[in-house]
Amino acid sequence: MLVKLDQSKITQAPTARSFAALMDLYEYNYLRLRRIAPDLTIADKMVSTVPDHNDLYLNVNERCKYTTLVNLTYQFGSSNACQLEPDLHLKVYHDAQLVEVLNLNSRSYGFLDINNTIDQKWRMNRFLYKWLGYCLYQGHYFQPMRQYKTSPKAGCNNN
Repeated sequence: MLVKLDQSKITQAPTARSFAALMDLYEYNYLRLRRIAPDLTIADKMVSTVPDHNDLYLNVNERCKYTTLVNLTYQFGSSNACQLEPDLHLKVYHDAQLVEVLNLNSRSYGFLDINNTIDQKWRMNRFLYKWLGYCLYQGHYFQPMRQYKTSPKAGCNNN
């Protein structure tokens, strides 16, 4: 399923921390994610490799009629002692064309100690917006035949 992307929405950033602006941010994140991963139905596990940059891993955890749950992460270190940073859990709403950060597993980001408020959602989704922009700048793209056989968490000791 390919989506027609509006270039102005991909490069333009939302500014206010209101509920309406948060919904705009979800839309921008959808557009950016779809530029990196235009088809989430091709595989459950994908990797994007760009020379001189970290590999970007995408795991599809659940597919439903209107939503898909995915993880997006880098893997640092060897398979014996690796760390997943950032480890983002995303919900893709295909009908509404939105992406929401459900969880960000990381010890490196100070905004995670805030209660589940619009401010916390804004910060996590703004982080996703910036990170997806960085991934696009690096040239990441999940091609249909670029799959990996094991999860980056397999053999990964995150303790």
